[in-house]
Amino acid sequence: MKRHHTMLGSAVVASALLLTGCQAGDDATDYDAGSSDKKTAGAADDKEDTGHAQELAAAQPRLVTTYDGGILTLDATTLDVIDDTKLEGFNRLNPVGDGRHLMVSVAEGFRLFDAGVWTQPHGDHTHSYAADPQLTDTVFNTELPGHVVNHGEATVLFGDGDGKIQTFDTEDFSDGAPKPQVAEVDEPHHGVAVKLADGSMLHTVGTEDERSGAKVVDSSGKEIASSDECPGVHGEAAAKDEVIALGCENGILLYKEGKFEKIDAPDSFGRIGNQSGSDESQYILGDYKVDEDAELERPERVSVTDTKTGKLSLVDLGASYSFRSLGRGPEGEGVVLSTDGKLKIIDPATASVTEEYPVIDEWEEPVEWQKARPTLFVQDEVAYVSDPAEKTIHIVDLESGEVMAEKSLPHAPNELTGVTG
Repeated sequence: MKRHHTMLGSAVVASALLLTGCQAGDDATDYDAGSSDKKTAGAADDKEDTGHAQELAAAQPRLVTTYDGGILTLDATTLDVIDDTKLEGFNRLNPVGDGRHLMVSVAEGFRLFDAGVWTQPHGDHTHSYAADPQLTDTVFNTELPGHVVNHGEATVLFGDGDGKIQTFDTEDFSDGAPKPQVAEVDEPHHGVAVKLADGSMLHTVGTEDERSGAKVVDSSGKEIASSDECPGVHGEAAAKDEVIALGCENGILLYKEGKFEKIDAPDSFGRIGNQSGSDESQYILGDYKVDEDAELERPERVSVTDTKTGKLSLVDLGASYSFRSLGRGPEGEGVVLSTDGKLKIIDPATASVTEEYPVIDEWEEPVEWQKARPTLFVQDEVAYVSDPAEKTIHIVDLESGEVMAEKSLPHAPNELTGVTG
């Protein structure tokens, strides 16, 4: 699908947690791909050095996308390739939340990636810098690295294989490799954890074979609330007023005002496994699947949950989508990349599609979840859409629907995210 394009002009967390403090040297190591030896990684190892950076007139957002064998860093405005970092295997990316760093899931744990752009406060103004991206030697060790959640002022890493939860003050990443506070759940499982504003920790509950719900504990490990009403619990998103949503095989589980609230799906099996939230909105956007036996269900409806009223609505898109298709716009609007190649804009208050923006050609979700497929990433007022079949990436203005830029890449993009600089 070819169109005339104009370039974008601006950048657009007993049965409770076993809470134990830990030094970074216990859980962070320097990485050497050619050796099994590791040495302690101190915070000074990756401390910012503005002497090797260029000062900018304004913050410079960057995109980061994986491909089979590496990581590409792009200018978020021009889509030019800034760096090509070689890294074998299937690589997963998660932003830390400081506008600069990401976590790359590797065999040893979470490896810190520096996208090379940052902004520092200086009195009544700020200074922004750009440097070369770098896959650092810092690894936060865990077995089977899973979800990374940035919420409020904290970043939390969850290890599926050992149940280890590593918590950081997000701002501490600006000083290098920070020291995590470490806790462990009773049974390792594919889970997630979120640190809340009051210092308590929400985390999922389960085993290697079954996941059943979630609990919240205070800083001493004392249980505040729990629920076992969320079979197959998966994913996490936050809504306005710090309401945390977790997906279930029969609806969605909310944590708000110190209590859990279960919202049932309209079907006996109505799985919500992926959610997208917005601090600007009381609504949670989620996927919705009803075929319990399908190897791969290609649903054509998404869920919209009102966290204030508890109403769960379904929105028919007229086309299917994947788990990498959900996003939120600057005003909390839902954004879905569907297999007809269009971005569907959803008004969550009315649970309806209000706009459809054609971006790429029609596509089909691959059966293997690791395989590349068109992916959506939203940052500020623009959406970024990748097309691995064509090795391209597109910038879309969310207000007008205009495809403002398109660029060919040297590799087929897979995962896609970004930093604000």
